[in-house]
Amino acid sequence: MKMKKHLVLLLTIAVLSINAYSQNTFEKGYFINNNDQKTECLIKNNDWKSNPSDFEYKLSENSETIIVDIESAKEFGIYTFSKYVRSTIKLDKSSENINDLSTEKEPAFVEEVHFLKVLVEGKSNLYHYLDSNLQRFFYNKENATIEPLVYKKYLPTPYRIEENNQFKKQLWIDLKCPTIGVNSVENLRYQKNSLINFFVEYNNCNNSEVVKYERKEKKDLFHLTLNAHLNSSSLSVYNSTFTRNKTTEFGPEMSLGFGVEAEYIFPFNNNKWSVFIEPTYQYFNSENSTDDYYFPEKKIVSTVAYSSIEVPIGIRHYFFLKNRSKLFVNAAYVFDFNFKSTLELYKLDSYYNSLIVSSLNNMAFGVGYKFKDKYRIETRYETSRTIIGSYIQWISSYSTFSLLFGYSLF
Repeated sequence: MKMKKHLVLLLTIAVLSINAYSQNTFEKGYFINNNDQKTECLIKNNDWKSNPSDFEYKLSENSETIIVDIESAKEFGIYTFSKYVRSTIKLDKSSENINDLSTEKEPAFVEEVHFLKVLVEGKSNLYHYLDSNLQRFFYNKENATIEPLVYKKYLPTPYRIEENNQFKKQLWIDLKCPTIGVNSVENLRYQKNSLINFFVEYNNCNNSEVVKYERKEKKDLFHLTLNAHLNSSSLSVYNSTFTRNKTTEFGPEMSLGFGVEAEYIFPFNNNKWSVFIEPTYQYFNSENSTDDYYFPEKKIVSTVAYSSIEVPIGIRHYFFLKNRSKLFVNAAYVFDFNFKSTLELYKLDSYYNSLIVSSLNNMAFGVGYKFKDKYRIETRYETSRTIIGSYIQWISSYSTFSLLFGYSLF
């Protein structure tokens, strides 16, 4: 029990240490304050999925970090990556959830101040607002007031959904150009890529310099990794109805395991989050021998031969370092499917208890290091699981501490 507490404490300290040491990277950028003063600096790249209300910067790698809120900055950006401008906007918060659709066609605007993400910059600019499932687009022309592009789903009758596509009319009237026909506008969708393509076309048509602030998508979002496990496992079996030998301890025993991990990297937040699944073969063979209470010259022998396919399904968080290396922590729920497993307790002469092995599921927590997205090492602790779950009077506790060595095929 003490060993488990020490391992959990070790993992906790490691996670806190990693978090303190490794955060999102600071990249070259700038911000403009309310007095129109531009400050060149390093801005923490959070790869914001939703529009931020503040940002962090420092003047050099070794200087202190300063937080700037939306009230203090008119604009900020990370060069070649993203740009945000503060604006007082008319925001329609009408739900697009089918069960919560409004019956009104017209948007219900509220006035709010936000950092809008710039998607396209030129003679006419396209802006993006995203908060959870609420997505809205805005635009302006030649630095005029930023206006909402109006789109709304509504429910005029209980059984008919319609769309207010006023944004198409807005663009047709305000952004005319010989190369843009009515069909181009009619086929527009209220989606980021569709609108980006339209604004790029409009700016090109007007011979305007165009800047697209699009995050470069990471192409290799899927990884397949071969893992070798060096396991240290223990098993404790207990029966309260016994008058003696209530508990039998097995291990710790060293063994090998082999797994194949499939991992998907989420394409946001700087690719720091992923989900994974790793079918893994593991085994545990051990023997316990004790003197018989009544006949000391005889030995009571207990044996276990436990094999299974573990299938951890979990989530992983990366902390990027320099030189193409990164640290990570992960947590997983482990499904266990045992096969050809035996547990025989208290063998004495011809008498023994043969128990059916029926394992249950448990949790796993790991801390690791990855280099060049190819090589990795990880320490992983699995919480205790029962392997004889079909009995009421028997209690078992099987736990494993592993050292993993991995090589990614792609």
